[in-house]
Amino acid sequence: MSTMPKAEVCETTSLVEYQDGSIVSRVILKGESGNVTLFAFDRGQELSEHTAPFDALVHVLDGEAEIRISGQAYRLHAGQAILMPANQPHAVKALERFKMVLTMIRV
Repeated sequence: MSTMPKAEVCETTSLVEYQDGSIVSRVILKGESGNVTLFAFDRGQELSEHTAPFDALVHVLDGEAEIRISGQAYRLHAGQAILMPANQPHAVKALERFKMVLTMIRV
């Protein structure tokens, strides 16, 4: 399933909009082998620490965030990415409004 237009150039950051005091997500591609989800975080919003059974790639499109993996904090801004390893605790916090693409592939 895809909610992103196929064979059409689009502005990735415009596919999900900021909402005051919230985290907004939009799955743009979902299949048996994984999914790609866009997120827009308002400043100060966060996903609390959790684990996932698969590696997950975070690519920051706009703004700045803190990604915490197994207790280690990483500060990322637009254009940067980090791989969150499977089964390791991780959390995401918006240091300012930010947008990211989360790609999770089941292997």
